[in-house]
Amino acid sequence: ADPMAAGDRLYAARDARGALREYEMAIAANPVNYDARCKASRTAIDLGEFEPVAAERAALFVRGRSHAQAAVAAVPGDAEGHFALARATGRAALAVGARARIDYGKIVRSEAMAALSLAPDHAGALHIMGMWNAEVMRLPGVLRFIARTFLGGAIFAEANWEQAQRYLERAVAAEPNRIVHRLDLGMILRDRGNIDGARAQFEWI
Repeated sequence: ADPMAAGDRLYAARDARGALREYEMAIAANPVNYDARCKASRTAIDLGEFEPVAAERAALFVRGRSHAQAAVAAVPGDAEGHFALARATGRAALAVGARARIDYGKIVRSEAMAALSLAPDHAGALHIMGMWNAEVMRLPGVLRFIARTFLGGAIFAEANWEQAQRYLERAVAAEPNRIVHRLDLGMILRDRGNIDGARAQFEWI
């Protein structure tokens, strides 16, 4: 009788496909159901991350992004929708060409920053910003130059390792028991040459 409650139960039971079906039933009944849109986006992206078939994985990422865009349109003043859109756009970027990926990267940053402007301690948005900085810095220098100079990615010049580490440290502080924050923080510390700091994160995990 209540697809939202059913979706939550199925998601908690790790039946993501069943949960997505229920959330989309709630959306069919009310297309501006903000909670359903956010949860449908989250669940579609979760499914996509473990989908081995490339075409199906890309379709799930597009589906998740569509739900997130609808969530932001319905309630632009809440952080969760912007976080969902940043996350979904980052995943959808994996299935597009280089030039489109630059544009998607700018959207990821913009939406994550919008979430943080509304909820400064939003752990998910902090994580995204940390990884945005880290992934830009991991690109070969010539590719960063090309992106900034020729592909309209001037915003990438703002990326640096200090911000990558700072954002992930804040994500860990906000959710100290969430493994993924510590895992990515450890990898950033490793990339920066802080082997002891990286080891401490990995050993905690």
